[in-house]
Amino acid sequence: MLLLALAVVVPLLLLRTSESSAHYYEMMGTCRMVCDPYSPKPGGATAMEVAQNANDVATHPPTAQGRRGEPGRPGKPGPRGPPGEPGPPGPRGPPGERGDNKLGFPALGAAGNDNGEGEGVNATGSGYRIAFYVGLKNPHEGYEVLKFDDVITNLGNHYDASTGKFTCQVSGIYFFTYHVLMRGGDGTSMWADLCKNGQVRASAIAQDADQNYDYASNSAVLHLDSGDEIYVKLDGGKAHGGNNNKYSTFSGFILYPD
Repeated sequence: MLLLALAVVVPLLLLRTSESSAHYYEMMGTCRMVCDPYSPKPGGATAMEVAQNANDVATHPPTAQGRRGEPGRPGKPGPRGPPGEPGPPGPRGPPGERGDNKLGFPALGAAGNDNGEGEGVNATGSGYRIAFYVGLKNPHEGYEVLKFDDVITNLGNHYDASTGKFTCQVSGIYFFTYHVLMRGGDGTSMWADLCKNGQVRASAIAQDADQNYDYASNSAVLHLDSGDEIYVKLDGGKAHGGNNNKYSTFSGFILYPD
């Protein structure tokens, strides 16, 4: 009877023990599945440990430097830059060569006295010394040649104070100018003409507009041949003299000889 009871109880106990073990292991498996990611495994390492181990690894020594390469091809030229500031002026150059004086004014320095009494040609022969400047001392009126009797300059002696005329002796281009002071006060006017061989080449008028004095002036550039005469002639009115004050003057000189 006892044996029969043991035969029944023992299998039951074994069966119960097996079920409890299975339940235990089932619970352990569930816990392992949940806890394994946070629990260290034997022989394993977490990602943080791997990163720390990587940082702890000693750096490798630098490798040896290689040979320098060949230089590259030159690049394209860049854009043109802005112009620079102007530099300082350079040194003054040497003087030029002396001209031959053929196209300039007549050169002075020829033989003759201070009043221009000479042959009219300078010593070098490169130009002619022909020029005059005269003033009017005595008054004139009516229709007559003004005799400028105050001679200041007469280079070449081509002006004649006794006639008031300049007589050309060297053909060429000449310049003439005159200024005549009118003596008014009586309501009249004055005309003064520059004449060449009796022909008028320039005219001037002074009018008495409630004043006693007025000027008549003009100038001309003329070509003269040898023997031509130049003078100033009144064509009515009164010209003031002025003693030595030279209110009325007449002058001229050669520009270019033929």
